[in-house]
Amino acid sequence: MSEQLSSPWLASYPPGTPPDIQTLPDDSIVKVMEEACRVYAGRTAYLCMGKGILYAELEQLSLNFARWLQLQGLTKGMKVALMMPNVLQYPLTLFGVLRAGGVVVNCNPLYTPRELEFQLKDSEAEFIVVLENFAHTVQSVLPRTRVKHVVVTSVGELLGLRGVLVDSVLRWVRKAVPHWHIPHAVRLSQTLKTQGISSWIRPALQAEDMAFLQYTGGTTGHPKGAMLTHGNIVANLKQVDAWLKDAILPGQELVVTALPLYHIFALTANCMVFMHMGATNLLIPNPRDIPAFVKALSRQTFTAITGVNTLFNALLNNESFTRLDFSRMKICMGGGMAVQREVAERWKKVTGHPITQAYGLTETSPGVTINPFTLQDFNGSIGLPIPSTTVSIRDESGRDLPVGEEGEICVRGPQVMKGYWHRADETHEVFHPDGFLRTGDLGKMNAEGYVFLLDRKKDMIKVSGFNVYPNEVEDVVAHHPGVREVAAIGVEDPHSGQAIKLFVVRKDQGLTTDDLLNYCRTQLTGYKIPRHVEFREELPHTNVGKILRRALKEDSGK
Repeated sequence: MSEQLSSPWLASYPPGTPPDIQTLPDDSIVKVMEEACRVYAGRTAYLCMGKGILYAELEQLSLNFARWLQLQGLTKGMKVALMMPNVLQYPLTLFGVLRAGGVVVNCNPLYTPRELEFQLKDSEAEFIVVLENFAHTVQSVLPRTRVKHVVVTSVGELLGLRGVLVDSVLRWVRKAVPHWHIPHAVRLSQTLKTQGISSWIRPALQAEDMAFLQYTGGTTGHPKGAMLTHGNIVANLKQVDAWLKDAILPGQELVVTALPLYHIFALTANCMVFMHMGATNLLIPNPRDIPAFVKALSRQTFTAITGVNTLFNALLNNESFTRLDFSRMKICMGGGMAVQREVAERWKKVTGHPITQAYGLTETSPGVTINPFTLQDFNGSIGLPIPSTTVSIRDESGRDLPVGEEGEICVRGPQVMKGYWHRADETHEVFHPDGFLRTGDLGKMNAEGYVFLLDRKKDMIKVSGFNVYPNEVEDVVAHHPGVREVAAIGVEDPHSGQAIKLFVVRKDQGLTTDDLLNYCRTQLTGYKIPRHVEFREELPHTNVGKILRRALKEDSGK
């Protein structure tokens, strides 16, 4: 295998953007966070539902939580699961875990018991912090995991007097908190009272130490934990910082954080990058409630927003959004899924600002390519490789392809993961011998170094920016007693980019679409639930008996 000798993207870099960033052996997220809290102590770090916490408060409260974790026996490298939407408690506990020397395991709050149990067991997590709305899910799987310590919080716990009203409405009016009973659980507020009880033991963190066990479908089917180190995240932070340096003003920005912080895009781009720059993160707990989301936006004059195509489209379809003040907005970054040109053009017409498309994946912390923020119009590209990043377009044998030819996007850089947790074979398979990560995505590069994403190499389905693998969906549906055979594919959807379609051969002729979808709702997170079901007498197979998904896709496209 040969390495590309040229880096055509460097000639297209915005003026003053360095080709490389400096990484250090002692790089850690904790160093970055503590520096930001020192420099921007009096500025609001995170804002949610009308309540903000200052950088100084973030420093103190996260330290108290770190002390509590260490008092419970947490030592360097132990896993702590976080299961919350975008609320103030998330960044507070996140930085507390890292300051205690722990490893964060992000869990989607909407996981079914099956999904949560797998992740807790596979990660070997011994602590979990969960919003009480989802505590019943934790309760149902707890006995089969290694989790010994459960910390429960409520939406309003850090909102002061207003929080009491918020929690009352959620519990008694909306019935949004199912009954749960975990005898040894403690409230988050209790853990934050450890100031003065015990001295904090600063962990000796190095760049090579793991910070996140971030679960993903990777480039094969079942969930895997990508081992992201402190060095990976800090490198990506520095890379994006170098890219943004002329676009934002330290300590003066307000970024809208609607994408979930447990997803790698918002985790790095919003929670880390903008915190490092002293910005205020406006946290949106439920971006699906577009009217409430727009109302929150109307109270702030924001300067930056990140999102996926479906989110931008939903906002544009809300008349109140089109009347907001966009005069201070200067950055709109789209990622997680391809931004549709029609949406990008409508966005610029309404806001006066273009969507800057970027590309990355969990295994790369996530940033790989970003378009220059100097571009005034949507160009369909996913951008240029960012500093210290090499992108190679390769064929099946691993050979570098010439400019303009289509192949697999492969990446090498300091932001690329350490490997998959407890999966040495799959780690070996996903890396070329020269260290380039196989992304599983097909693309091409033009003469100026811009990369264009073409399609998925495998059968992955992208629903609202989240990866869904047919194998997992098929495995769940196949367990239904009325199903003989099943295949899942992705079909185009105007709202979510793609939707899941099932092809089913029935064992029970009385089986209905509603039966299947109701069953899926008990086993799968919302975005993994199929949107369409087609019953067939038989499915197409290869000569060795494998279902031909390609043929089903072709039939659906007719």
